[in-house]
Amino acid sequence: MQAQYFLILDCGATSLRAVAISEEGKILSVASFPNAPRPQEENPEFLIWDIEEMWDIFCKAIRKVVGEVGKGVRAVAVTTFGADGAPVKKDGTLTYPVISWQCSRTSSWVTRIEQLINPWEAFEITGYQVLPFNTLLKFLWLKENAPQALEEADTFLMMPGLLSFRLCGEMFLDFTSASTSMLLDLQERKWSSRLLDLVGLDPGFFPPLVYPGEVIGKIHDKASQETQIPVGTPVVVCGHDTQFALVGSLAGEEDLILSSGTWEIAAFRSKKYLASRKAFELGMLIELDAEDGYWNPQMLMIAGGVVEWVRRNLFSDVKDDPQIYQIMIQDALSVPPGSNGVVVVPSFMPSGPNKPQGTEGTVLGLGLTSSRAQLFRATLEGLSFQLRQAKEAIEEVYHFSPRGLRVVGGGARNELWNRIRADVLNLPVTTTSCEEATVLGASLFCKIGVGDAKNLSEAKETVKVETRCFNPSPAAGLYEEFYREYQKVPYFLAPFYKRRKK
Repeated sequence: MQAQYFLILDCGATSLRAVAISEEGKILSVASFPNAPRPQEENPEFLIWDIEEMWDIFCKAIRKVVGEVGKGVRAVAVTTFGADGAPVKKDGTLTYPVISWQCSRTSSWVTRIEQLINPWEAFEITGYQVLPFNTLLKFLWLKENAPQALEEADTFLMMPGLLSFRLCGEMFLDFTSASTSMLLDLQERKWSSRLLDLVGLDPGFFPPLVYPGEVIGKIHDKASQETQIPVGTPVVVCGHDTQFALVGSLAGEEDLILSSGTWEIAAFRSKKYLASRKAFELGMLIELDAEDGYWNPQMLMIAGGVVEWVRRNLFSDVKDDPQIYQIMIQDALSVPPGSNGVVVVPSFMPSGPNKPQGTEGTVLGLGLTSSRAQLFRATLEGLSFQLRQAKEAIEEVYHFSPRGLRVVGGGARNELWNRIRADVLNLPVTTTSCEEATVLGASLFCKIGVGDAKNLSEAKETVKVETRCFNPSPAAGLYEEFYREYQKVPYFLAPFYKRRKK
């Protein structure tokens, strides 16, 4: 009998993946190919996403998965990064390329926007800080530098809509992606006239706002020929990958959730919208949850990028060893808690008005006998201290005291890091056997779309995923002392939370 599965197209900044996942949450097949923004012809310093090239790669990935698993595709959905999109005509033709979130062209608008609106006012409405990659800033740039692109366009599609249009020919904008645009009134769940006025647009310019789990269309003939997905297969709305990772973590409402990759996002699923002045000053972001009725307050931090720096610079002699991370962890296990006095203060990207200037990342306590093992363990400890600061900020603003931490993403695979997190937070840390949290989360909404479940709770009940728990050890007491010392790092080196306390 042919396998039945959901097909999730996971569009990341470094890879494009087609993933087949069973109804029980088992990964059946993955086809992955590299992805990267491209220099724009008019200005090589500008970065764009080449949608045509990306679509061709996705078609190749989909054909590979369908060839391995079969054509029993029950539904297809797209998840990808937020903020990016493009103005398009009714037939889907782009009037301007998709500006990448990595492009620097909008940087000047980070300060210039203060001439148009108070950043605090914008945060209160949209839940978003002023960041260079905001969709709003891209609209301001287009209005100033390529106004014809907006004049010729009939609407605007964000990345999930651009890719889904290739599958079914229907246009939509999902709420999760819209909440990353800095144009949506998050309390009311509708476009903000105050923010749209800044770029001379009205709500009618955008396609319908839809919730994840809705069937937006079906695979048409052309897409079927290009991908081998059967004609008529439902295309289910998903959207911004972060929200689906949070859902796919299978966390309870009393858990803090950590999506750990190059960057870490510490978030929780809140039943109320609170964009307070304190949240703004701490650099928090708020996005709409994938499920109606919830919001996702969150803190954004550098994480895996620091680990990669250590790997690249200190373990280059074993860089080609497929077990390199296990080698690094084994080395670090020989070092006691506290890393023999070595302290790493990771670089951080606070996005509020109190953004620190100067030192981006610091190593303290080095001696002539210091080893790379010490530095690696100190890195994991410093990142965990940073996470505790984020947790304390969330607790202070939302009076939310988590009972545990649920970790997903690449950082969830590092057992030593999970043990250190548990000790530093003095909370149980849980991971799941399904490492594809974003894909699992998207598949849950596919279940709703095809009628297998009435809501998210029902969809979760059908998943068979094992969990692993890391409980705090006796070292938690030591880490409490180390954390107090960590907070005494001189002001000019201190992370965001210490600065606010000054």
